[in-house]
Amino acid sequence: MKKGPTTPKGFRDINPELAKKRRDIINKIAKVLLDFGFVPIETPTLEFAETLLGKYGEEEKLIYQFTDRGGRNLALRYDLTVPLARYVANNLGLLKPTFSRYQVGQVFRGENPQRGRWREFTQLDFDVVGSESIKEDARVIAAAIKTTRVLGLSNAIMVINDRKNFENIPLEVVRAWDKYHKIGLAGIKKELIKKGLTKLKINKFLSILEKRRETERFNELKQILQSNEYRLEFGNHFVLDNKLARGLDYYTGLVFELLPNDKIETNRAISIGGGGRYDNLIGMFAGRQIPAVGFSFGLDRLIELV
Repeated sequence: MKKGPTTPKGFRDINPELAKKRRDIINKIAKVLLDFGFVPIETPTLEFAETLLGKYGEEEKLIYQFTDRGGRNLALRYDLTVPLARYVANNLGLLKPTFSRYQVGQVFRGENPQRGRWREFTQLDFDVVGSESIKEDARVIAAAIKTTRVLGLSNAIMVINDRKNFENIPLEVVRAWDKYHKIGLAGIKKELIKKGLTKLKINKFLSILEKRRETERFNELKQILQSNEYRLEFGNHFVLDNKLARGLDYYTGLVFELLPNDKIETNRAISIGGGGRYDNLIGMFAGRQIPAVGFSFGLDRLIELV
């Protein structure tokens, strides 16, 4: 029997059974987010390339870019965060004084497809824009953890770190350090040697990073999450991981990643989602600093676990 055309590598059709499961999970997550005060928005799949470029660091090479018939340099969105920043900059009246939104949408990355990782996939983001208060970081984290419990992932745990731990550390060292659980200390040293750092400097920076632990911001967050408002337990619902950096350049404060259980070293490769504080990104478009914090679920990996 003759078959029809295939899809490009990393892109796929979704059959009715999986589509229904995806929709059920999205609806459950949306209900939790509405309860936490987040409202839905939608943004275009396509952006001007200049909107996305210069925001993702070394990950920028994964952006799908092209020139249309009108000679415009366009790109498929890499995530939902930078489009949110553009949206807020064009709708500052939403900040009363904060704006809490969630969004479900397709994003595109030109990376090597593997299990649970596609070139087109669905993200579900939620963010609070307009406040520097660590209470908003706590609200975002609590909403993500609450969602996992509603979905039946009773062992899921949030690992948290503070980008303050990376002050005075070169960016290439921070990016390599974030791969600690994947390639180990030896792999980090090998990567940094290839980037031209001397062994003396590498050992110096890694020694500093290994000693950095809880910060004042983390301890404040810890108290809020353990308070009567959220009743989350340190060691059960969330932990500190001083190896966590998050690869995107726009993060400025606390960063976090949601894992299926507390086996951090083996599960960093199958993260359910991640996020953090990014107080400078929206200002690139708005012309003034507008603080923000958010989280993004990777829906495909979440579905595999539910």
